[in-house]
Amino acid sequence: MIEPVTIVEESDSEVSITWSDDSESRFTAAGLRRACPCAGCVNEWTGEKMLDPAKIADDLTFRNIGIVGRYALNFDFSDGHETGIFSFKYLKDLKGEPPT
Repeated sequence: MIEPVTIVEESDSEVSITWSDDSESRFTAAGLRRACPCAGCVNEWTGEKMLDPAKIADDLTFRNIGIVGRYALNFDFSDGHETGIFSFKYLKDLKGEPPT
């Protein structure tokens, strides 16, 4: 399993992850917020995206970034959203290019 080796908050709006396969992913706060996998943003039953990405400001920032166990990150965004658990697998699959 590919896991993060380093997680660096580059600024209040960008985070980078270096993976155990030596690849690197870079994410913006706005991009991650638009890709949030939580039940409030994605319908748990259908998988339909409930969040309108156009409503997420491009200048969104992180208020806090936390590690969840040994498998995920949680982001507290400046718009007050903080319920998403971003598994390392989910982040790796985003390839540093979250949907907009």
